[in-house]
Amino acid sequence: MSFKLLHSQSTWQRLRLWAGFPYLSLLFWILPLLLFNSGDSSLMAHDEGLYAWRSRRMFESGDWINPWSEPHHKTPGPYWLIASSYRLFGISETSVRLPSMILGIFSVILLYEIGKILLNQKIAWLAGAILSLEFLWLQYCRLGTPDVPMIFLVLLAIFCLLKAELNPKSRYFYSFIVGVCFGLGFLVRSFMIFLPMMALSPYLIWEHRRHRHLTNLMLYIGFLVGLIPTFVWLWLNFSRYGDDSVAELLNFVFRLGSHDRGDKGIVFYLWNVPIKAFPWFFFSLLGLFLACRRPIPRYQLILVGFPLILFVELSLFSTRLPHYSLLLYPFIAMLAAVGLDWLGKIFRWGGGEVGRWGDGELGRTITPSPHLRKIPRNLSYIFGLLGILLLLAGAIALIWPSGDIRRYATLALALGSGWLILPLVWIGRYRFGKNFLTSNYWLAGWLIPAWLALAVAGSNGLLSDYNPDVRTFLAQPAIAQVLQNNPIYFVKVGGKTGVLLDFYTPHHGKDVDTISEVPASSYAWISAKQETDLSRPHRVLGTVQKYQLIQVLPY
Repeated sequence: MSFKLLHSQSTWQRLRLWAGFPYLSLLFWILPLLLFNSGDSSLMAHDEGLYAWRSRRMFESGDWINPWSEPHHKTPGPYWLIASSYRLFGISETSVRLPSMILGIFSVILLYEIGKILLNQKIAWLAGAILSLEFLWLQYCRLGTPDVPMIFLVLLAIFCLLKAELNPKSRYFYSFIVGVCFGLGFLVRSFMIFLPMMALSPYLIWEHRRHRHLTNLMLYIGFLVGLIPTFVWLWLNFSRYGDDSVAELLNFVFRLGSHDRGDKGIVFYLWNVPIKAFPWFFFSLLGLFLACRRPIPRYQLILVGFPLILFVELSLFSTRLPHYSLLLYPFIAMLAAVGLDWLGKIFRWGGGEVGRWGDGELGRTITPSPHLRKIPRNLSYIFGLLGILLLLAGAIALIWPSGDIRRYATLALALGSGWLILPLVWIGRYRFGKNFLTSNYWLAGWLIPAWLALAVAGSNGLLSDYNPDVRTFLAQPAIAQVLQNNPIYFVKVGGKTGVLLDFYTPHHGKDVDTISEVPASSYAWISAKQETDLSRPHRVLGTVQKYQLIQVLPY
């Protein structure tokens, strides 16, 4: 074996020592990305603001079943999570987002454990690291929505299915946990939990003769136990509203399944997912090709079958939104880790060495062709060129007069300078003979730039401060004093801004239809369009996003 291969192995041994505590290393990897903050936070409208406001109303009213005057169209799992966070830590943006942050961390750990069973430890660690760097995934780990909690339950269920296979003596316990996860998934995400359940059905049915999951009674008992909170909630709602409580849940799903919001066609995810998961999606296509060419025994229907079936389900579902595809992202990360690991092994043979190409089931002894050896080199030069272009764009943005554009300057500079690592590693090893620059340095050249860019995005508020104008307006001393000391009426306030005003207004007055219903000397939120039609005397305290805070004056 050549000195270069020996040196590469010793480098990997050192990396394994560092990753000998995989949980700790993955925690140190993702935690700063979740915590980096500009110091200013404001909720994202529309969904996050809705969940935050509804949870606050549930918490403040003390009615954790249905604090509304009519049947609700969603199960209360996410409201209970956020309201519990309010009880522990007070009402704030951080409390809204804390459940997703915590369960996002556990999801990365679960993906590592799943990858270790399906593939090997190195690829599993890469998968966890890549998942942390997928933009849409990280964004929703920092948002108070039910998407990440549901994904955590699905990954935990998949992990327990695999553990039930590997540990027959504990199969009843693991199968029970699987059922509980899917039962609780209905509490968190209503009927959407059936999409991943259906995506798992080929593995459960076609591999049944081997694992016998479907004849394990504890699976079904666990599912019923997991449904108990939902059954209790439905029963209490039924006692108030009768059949309408169940009908509203079904009608909401029917509306989602029968209407295309935003005219997004069936190909929506074909372009949206690659953009939101760039560049990892393209590595995942390579990983998908490798996994299809050399199938993983026993687990192919999880590694490949599950994401493909889920992708088809999501594409056929009429309502197509970016966050609906979030459950694909852990599997994109795992397949991307397969592809990136494969490219890292080709990198070793850029100078002509021979040896084992791949590990585990995907491995075989072969000498890569000259065409394959050029792939890492070409990728290094392409992304190095993109890095230079981003550095130029970042330098221009720094001197641009618009403050909004300057916010992205540091982001472009961080990503651009990071991508220069790739050609420098290649040139250093194969042009200047720096043998210490192994494939692990090249792999780091993919991970570190994305980490730096996302860290910068978090630090300058792009991942935490979604409505700074609302935050700035409400922080004005005169406005803050009025809001803190008076109930505020809402006169036909709706839309995304209305959701934010609902959450950020400490003391709610009544929701009314006309200004005539607001008592004299009281304060109200109104649409700026209404202001010209008001017959009652009033004064405008301020305007934010086409809404005004006014005081109604005596006649």
